Amino acid sequence: MATQKNYNIKAKRTFSLIRKFGWLITVLVAIGGLWEPKLGLIVPFIMAGLITTGFFTGRSWCGKYCPHGSLFDNILPISKNAKIPSFLTSKLMIVGFFIFFMFNFMRRVVNVFQNWGAYDFLDRLGLLFANTFLMVLIVGGLLAMLITPRIWCQFCPMGSMQKLSHKLGKMFGITEKTEKKVTISALEKCHKCGKCSRVCPFQLQPYLEFSDVNQFNNVNCIKCSTCVEHCPAGALSLETQNDAMKLKARTSIEGYEDRKKITARITAKKELSEEANEYVFTFESPKEVNYRSGQFILVKIQERPSSFRAYTISSYNEDNRQLSIIVKKIPSGYGTSKIFSEFNIGDVVELEGPMGNELMLDPSAEKILFVANGIGITPFIAMSKDTLLNYPNAKVIHLISGQKYEKDLLYHDYFNKLAEQYDKFSYTAIVSREKTTSLKKGRVTDELRNMTDLKGYKVYMCGTKNMIKESYNILLEKGVEKADISYESDHKIVL
Repeated sequence: MATQKNYNIKAKRTFSLIRKFGWLITVLVAIGGLWEPKLGLIVPFIMAGLITTGFFTGRSWCGKYCPHGSLFDNILPISKNAKIPSFLTSKLMIVGFFIFFMFNFMRRVVNVFQNWGAYDFLDRLGLLFANTFLMVLIVGGLLAMLITPRIWCQFCPMGSMQKLSHKLGKMFGITEKTEKKVTISALEKCHKCGKCSRVCPFQLQPYLEFSDVNQFNNVNCIKCSTCVEHCPAGALSLETQNDAMKLKARTSIEGYEDRKKITARITAKKELSEEANEYVFTFESPKEVNYRSGQFILVKIQERPSSFRAYTISSYNEDNRQLSIIVKKIPSGYGTSKIFSEFNIGDVVELEGPMGNELMLDPSAEKILFVANGIGITPFIAMSKDTLLNYPNAKVIHLISGQKYEKDLLYHDYFNKLAEQYDKFSYTAIVSREKTTSLKKGRVTDELRNMTDLKGYKVYMCGTKNMIKESYNILLEKGVEKADISYESDHKIVL
């Protein structure tokens, strides 16, 4: 069974120049202040900044501007990124350390102000702030390497000051208009994969705590955008409460409106290759679930914390009573390792779905092109058959499937048989690394470049991020309209 240590992901957290290089201020003040104490006088301005922003936007300073936060985020690659000990996030720890820190800090400030008017007063005051910065650098840095990068931030007195300022802002009704919170466009689109929690510097759980206006209201959220950037569904953003309500109202849930909880039993398990297994789920409650080709299903992989994985449905829906998925094992994959090691025939599994409209077939399309690489071939197993049986307007249907090696071509014989049975269906398999094969060599993008007269095609793509981005541009060059290109990927793609 995967450990909690593996649950937390070392994901990119620096998305701006300030986040990337803000740590230089920490080093300048903490180290440089030992030789030039007046550098420490920068700190009061930082404190004023975080208290002010806290009034309007909560702990956003921690996530966007804090020099120490920048330092800790840049330590991430060498950090253990372990689970945060619960006692460090307790109110007793946070309040107790705040009182302890502020008492000692103010005591030293009073001692310094006893030298008011002396020629070295500013040096003494600056050194006080510089030493405080140095203490946070040393203690926070060590904790970051030994446990997790933002461990200091759990009980940071400056974070507590922001929360107090934020509470004041809420009392005056200011934050409702100014505070941007993590927001999901539609709860129906959440994959419940927990990735927002797994990449969160504070290890919070947005996907389990969205409000009725689809916002994450946890006061400890630092609005760092890490969950937004890494959401597989691309459904997260930072919005004010008013904008969140508008987003919720205008977001279409087409393809997600029939999402429901499903209890199913694994009735078949087949090894398709060394790295891919096919699982067949037979519905138990409800007994029948209507789904369409190209949609996906959520499979629950663990109870605590509740976590699902999204898999494209590979089966053509014959009678609404079962579905199949293909799971490719990823050596470092948290979800796939659990499925491969723990899912067996006879097991009862919780599903949610069906979901998705990215690969919804257009019944008016006369020429259709399917493009896939890797495990992206999965949706086209069902979509090819569905198009042939139920879409009479389709006159030309072509599938391009790319893999590294011939052995990785899933359902290769199945597609060849379809090509033999139906004149309007053609199938091109292409491999990029195979040395001895009768198949075409290269990548799917090479095949696309060699194709002519793609105008009028409706194109559906599924696969890796790079393949889709490159193919998208090739298709535009070939005259395919943007509106006629649909795609799905495990990674968020901006085109």
